[in-house]
Amino acid sequence: MANERHDFEEFLEKFRRHRQRMTEELHKVIIGQDEVIEQILAAIFTGGHCLLVGVPGLAKTLIVSTIAQILDVGFKRIQFTPDLMPSDITGTNVLDETDSGRREFRFVKGPVFTNVLLADEINRTPPKTQAALLQSMQEREVTVGQETYPLPEPFFVIATQNPIEQEGTYPLPEAQLDRFMFNVKVDYPTREEEEQILQATTTGQRPEVRKVLSARSILYLQRQINQIEASPLVVQYVASLVRATRPKSDEAPEFVRQYVDWGAGPRAGQFLIAGAKAVAAMDGRPAVAIDDIRRVAVPVLRHRVATNFQAQAEGLASEDIIERLLREVPEPPIPKFE
Repeated sequence: MANERHDFEEFLEKFRRHRQRMTEELHKVIIGQDEVIEQILAAIFTGGHCLLVGVPGLAKTLIVSTIAQILDVGFKRIQFTPDLMPSDITGTNVLDETDSGRREFRFVKGPVFTNVLLADEINRTPPKTQAALLQSMQEREVTVGQETYPLPEPFFVIATQNPIEQEGTYPLPEAQLDRFMFNVKVDYPTREEEEQILQATTTGQRPEVRKVLSARSILYLQRQINQIEASPLVVQYVASLVRATRPKSDEAPEFVRQYVDWGAGPRAGQFLIAGAKAVAAMDGRPAVAIDDIRRVAVPVLRHRVATNFQAQAEGLASEDIIERLLREVPEPPIPKFE
């Protein structure tokens, strides 16, 4: 038992160093955006998908492509457009003629067959094409005709979305939004960061980044992070937080019933614990703290809490509801042993 504990502590220390190296490599290219990077790495280390939301020019695509560079894994980018077809993502069967003159179908894999898939401007394409990603995101496989093909491991979808241009866009349906572990808001840089960006990007030079982790290493890290302990108290807090987002629940505060149309489902609780485990591991800790849950609560719940017309009329967004819940939902009491 002592040996196992020692091995796990050694793993946590190595993992903390790996994470530090990854962050250092990313910051050779990306200035600032520390929270965004932390959330994307947390999703990668737990096998989740990310939706990056931000106005144009905030380096959303650059962040994802740089992460793919420091990981020794396959990377594909799909630019979503109104005329993109589902087969352009998943692949299609083509008719081939063999040397003997016999004709047979051969499956040509689409760009979804990779490790890191960047779905750029995912809300630019119609629902039929958006839905082509549903099976791959949830089941890690693709069905074409009567055949089902497994996707390579690990597999992550990191999608980007522009929140201000709504003309000619197709908002993602709730069923697909729920498959994203994090909804990551990419915000404007600070003045100091912006000056550094202008200084670094106008010299015509681009720094080289080194690879840090292989696909096999990522799969190993994912298995080890699952061993991070989430105590019954943490699980109780997560259940209380998620149930408090549902306006028809007896556990919902009055302001949730007043401002929320529908709240988060059980998948939100699963992602809260998984994300908190990744955060604890990145800090080199063997157990989840309630503060870890709070750190990942907004990106996990942001797209799972739908505000109603009254909230919108009063200028309240889902983030405001979540922040208030984090202040008001009490931590479970620590049991006393007599």
